[in-house]
Amino acid sequence: MKNALAIYGAPIYVRHEVVHNRYVVDSLRERGAIFIEQISEVPDGAILIFSAHGVSQAVRNEAKKSRDLTVFDATCPLVTKVHMEVARASRRGEESILIGHAGHPEVEGTMGQYSNPEGGMYLVESPDDVWKLTVKNEEKLSFMTQTTLSVDDTSDVIDALRKRFPKIVGPRKDDICYATTNRQEAVRALAEQAEVVLVVGSKNSSNSNRLAELAQRMGKSAFFD
Repeated sequence: MKNALAIYGAPIYVRHEVVHNRYVVDSLRERGAIFIEQISEVPDGAILIFSAHGVSQAVRNEAKKSRDLTVFDATCPLVTKVHMEVARASRRGEESILIGHAGHPEVEGTMGQYSNPEGGMYLVESPDDVWKLTVKNEEKLSFMTQTTLSVDDTSDVIDALRKRFPKIVGPRKDDICYATTNRQEAVRALAEQAEVVLVVGSKNSSNSNRLAELAQRMGKSAFFD
């Protein structure tokens, strides 16, 4: 983002907040970044950047067809990995289940990688969702996860998936971001020693919310700054 602003100058348009961190977003906005939600908000010939959360294939195709836009993709590599897993399952005719939070931009982008009309892409958030879920073909089924989830909660959902669908296949490596995992382990260790946990992060950040929830689950008060 900073390099793009230095090279092309302001304004630069960004689809969704590039990261859910108000300090970063405010700093970029002061430099000339304009955060938008719809491609139609971007004027002809402008510079457009996709946020770290990624976008659906439909959004990507819309940007390609739009009025001579120069597009840069800032999707997190770990999110791209999940996108590739979904796209691969779609090509093979496998159905896919994404563990994630409805309405989160990363989830919307990941769900939008599946395009096989003969299959299906499903979203679950909890073990209860898993037990209520019906798929077309349990023999060809895989699961992926949003990269910013609670490690503990995700483990519970995965356990339910494996019990509900014994032949389900998961990713070769965990989809949850290593930085997310490290932060949660750090909060777990900190909460054993502290009475109050202060999370320095934005309230619309999935990472920040998971850290606060973890501290609260351990019986500690948790606050955002």
